[in-house]
Amino acid sequence: MVIKNTKSFTAMKLIDAIINNPKESRKGWMLDIFEKNGLLNKSNQRFQFWQHENHPILLDGDETRFLQRLQYLHENPVRAGFVSLPQEWKYSSAIDFYTTGKGLLDLVA
Repeated sequence: MVIKNTKSFTAMKLIDAIINNPKESRKGWMLDIFEKNGLLNKSNQRFQFWQHENHPILLDGDETRFLQRLQYLHENPVRAGFVSLPQEWKYSSAIDFYTTGKGLLDLVA
């Protein structure tokens, strides 16, 4: 229920921000995609922002598993072709992790 509510809340806020941002040059393109996906699923009112599936993985003190998942997250912008290196993604913890060796690991230690 927490994930569902989080996805619902953030989707509404993000779509509202897209609609109301006069500087967003990709507004029509994004809203068209969200609306087309929303029509495919009857549980949507209009737009679908998030995928409905989620696959939670318990990170129960196993540092190896945690590091694998952290690397997976850091590599996503690279796999998508947005950047060449994980630390080049502006909003990623990879910036700290790869330059100082610190970051999310320090939060869980």
